[in-house]
Amino acid sequence: MDRFNTALTIMKKELRAYFVSPIAYIVITIFLIFSGFFFFKDFFYFNQAEMRNYFQLLPLMFTFVVPAVTMRLFSEERQSGSMEILMTLPVTSLDVTAGKLLAGTLFTIVMLAPSLFYVVTLIIVGSPDPGPIIGGYLGAIFLAAAYASIGVLTSSLSKNQIIGFITGWAACFFLWLIDKIVFFMPPALGFLEYLGTDTHFQNISKGVIDTRDIIYFLSITALSALATVKILDERR
Repeated sequence: MDRFNTALTIMKKELRAYFVSPIAYIVITIFLIFSGFFFFKDFFYFNQAEMRNYFQLLPLMFTFVVPAVTMRLFSEERQSGSMEILMTLPVTSLDVTAGKLLAGTLFTIVMLAPSLFYVVTLIIVGSPDPGPIIGGYLGAIFLAAAYASIGVLTSSLSKNQIIGFITGWAACFFLWLIDKIVFFMPPALGFLEYLGTDTHFQNISKGVIDTRDIIYFLSITALSALATVKILDERR
């Protein structure tokens, strides 16, 4: 219980740090502008009262946005020297990693929350199928956690936030892209499609809850978090 409370304390500290930084508001604004454009493009131009295309593009947008959100979580502390102070406190590497991962994931969810306005708009003008909408947001939460864990990991590797962002984006983008290039690979490598985040996200966003998709996202999150813990332990 003490470990859980410690992780929550670190999470709250990081969330406060987000909302006193202009970078957070810039990232949220950019995300809402682009996501709003893609939603209302279909809504007004094509007269489609649905969020299918919005959720199809969401994983690609997350590959840019989530690494931007998480790039400072360790890099900033290492650069300022506060990381050494933090690691001398009676906290474990797991506490620190869990707290920062929760902060990055929750901030992404907060950033996504205004898009519920799109759902309200659809309900007012039509009768959208609730299954894909609920599945889309559920998948977005799993995807946010997976990408945030990768962002936390890459942030722990360098003092430079830009390097943390680029490596985090590259890793997330690769996982998004891999199931799209399997088509050009030999059939023997077809199993690589299972490694793609987009395939699993799209399955959930259709309203089909498959335990394999959930296990995939939880595995990515857990493995990245454990790798971060190992890195922190080696630096103690």
